[in-house]
Amino acid sequence: MIIRTVSVGSDEGGRIVAALRDRFSFGDAGCRQTVAEIIDTVRRRGDAAVIDYTRRFDAPGMTVEGLRVTEDELARAAGEVDERVLASIQFAAERIRTFHQREMEDSWLLTRDDGTITGRLVRPVDSAGLYVPGGQGGSTPLVSSVLMNGIPAAIAGVRRRVMVSPPNGEGRISPALLVAAREVGITEVYKTGSAWAIAALAYGTATIPPVDVIVGPGNQYVAEAKRQVMGKVRIDMIAGPSEVLIVADEQANPAYIAADMLAQAEHDPQALALLITTSRDIAERTVDELESQIGQLSRREVARTSLREKGAILLVESMDQAMELANEIGIEHLELQVREPWQWLPTVRHAGAVFLGSFTPEAAGDYVAGPNHVLPTMGTARISSALGVETFLKKSSIISYSRQALLNDAGHIRLLAALEGLTAHERSVAVRVEDSGK
Repeated sequence: MIIRTVSVGSDEGGRIVAALRDRFSFGDAGCRQTVAEIIDTVRRRGDAAVIDYTRRFDAPGMTVEGLRVTEDELARAAGEVDERVLASIQFAAERIRTFHQREMEDSWLLTRDDGTITGRLVRPVDSAGLYVPGGQGGSTPLVSSVLMNGIPAAIAGVRRRVMVSPPNGEGRISPALLVAAREVGITEVYKTGSAWAIAALAYGTATIPPVDVIVGPGNQYVAEAKRQVMGKVRIDMIAGPSEVLIVADEQANPAYIAADMLAQAEHDPQALALLITTSRDIAERTVDELESQIGQLSRREVARTSLREKGAILLVESMDQAMELANEIGIEHLELQVREPWQWLPTVRHAGAVFLGSFTPEAAGDYVAGPNHVLPTMGTARISSALGVETFLKKSSIISYSRQALLNDAGHIRLLAALEGLTAHERSVAVRVEDSGK
């Protein structure tokens, strides 16, 4: 059968649910070691290492001089992209800008009667690096990744925004990616990918200056490299395979359910497509739809492997049980294909994004709805959020005391400092109190 259908109350259902609750994982040991060696090599050898890796895995003729995309290449790209594609890129960009502009935070101050001023200073990081996968040698350019990562950085006010992407065999980056980069204001683009690109962004080379934040999707080597440089730079998140969980009742449309499960399954053999339903009839008809629709896909074998090895249809007794289970799983994309989806929205505690109603496919969120499609996976929706403007912001506390304010607070500060055994802390206040008494 194309996918497992089990009752949550069965032994098998219990095992599946337990595995879903505990699905967070890092790359395998071999990947971790390989990435550590790549990062160390780039730190030591800089451009030479980046060029060596790029020649070996992507573009045999790459040179240091050809590493950066030229202004002429950026200008030519617009003429190489179909006008309809360009229009759709601009349409999506406007939707994403409109949404993320609401996220921008302001600095603020709080004053007290004694003259104390406290507050928060909100400032963007100086630089950000955007990683964009090549997409099958450039044949499937992920323009949505450029928009979803580049636009929030621009709204945050990041001055230097950089894109890296692996070139094809001829040493070129897809014109569609370059057009998307220009749409979001990125003109600094480098033709390199995988873990060595992440290392170059984190530590810098003679050609690629380092950045403060690295964002963007990639394979397990990219994800592992981001994990290993985290701390040296900020990253968006440690991402795993893409995920969808559809909660459906007896009125749901099995054709829609199957289509959305397949939309996740075609990403990767490790992608996770789940259905939780209160209706055995819906479960059975969804299986039939999966079998019928999968033959129409160009990536049918990828999708079939994903459904067979990772996917599941879970039968529950009630919607309350369905929603509680969805919260325990903490999925990346949660679809509520139920009679009254807005009624159940208040019960959602853990999900990267929530899609309400039968006419809200997850694909709308991937491209043009507006909210970001960079979302927490592997259950991390319990503790983290979608990428947004705040990913590129940092906050500094502001503190200003008047003379009287310090005198008012001095006793509390000195007592707490003495309690902690920090006599210099206590003395730094005492010296001012004593001076004020003269």
